Amino acid sequence: MSESITVIGIDPGSRNTGWGVVRETSGVLSLVDCGVIRPPLQGAFSERLGFIFRELSNVLIRLKPDEASVEQVFTAKNAATALKLGQARGAAIAALAAHGLSVRDYEPTVIKKSLVGVGGAEKSQVSFMVGKMLGVRPDWAVDTGDALAAAICHLTVRRFERLARLR
Repeated sequence: MSESITVIGIDPGSRNTGWGVVRETSGVLSLVDCGVIRPPLQGAFSERLGFIFRELSNVLIRLKPDEASVEQVFTAKNAATALKLGQARGAAIAALAAHGLSVRDYEPTVIKKSLVGVGGAEKSQVSFMVGKMLGVRPDWAVDTGDALAAAICHLTVRRFERLARLR
């Protein structure tokens, strides 16, 4: 019997929150679905956060992932931007937790290094490797590519942790 695990990766943002769902079955990765949540920019910021929560909840209900991986906020041009990114990340994590998912977070450099071998890799390199690993042409938005990379990174870490326990 083959073991299967489905992971959703999230690249949080207040304007664009990328998401990607990857399934691993017997060591083989496959793309389940992916996309970007784009909240309306008009209205209160809290409405954007609610939109992210609701839309991500809809994705979780539809695709039923087993675990979640979220990219950490790494830099921002100013404190207000960092705060907004953190709040968007919080809305996404709240949606994941509300659906009972185990959530792990990873620094962008760790995600890049796990896929490309270099922590400072360009987004295009990451998307290229995501496409190669999933056997698909990477025609998704940058935020989606980063979310898929987060999911693949988590699956890689899970594999290594499982092997370490067997020693």
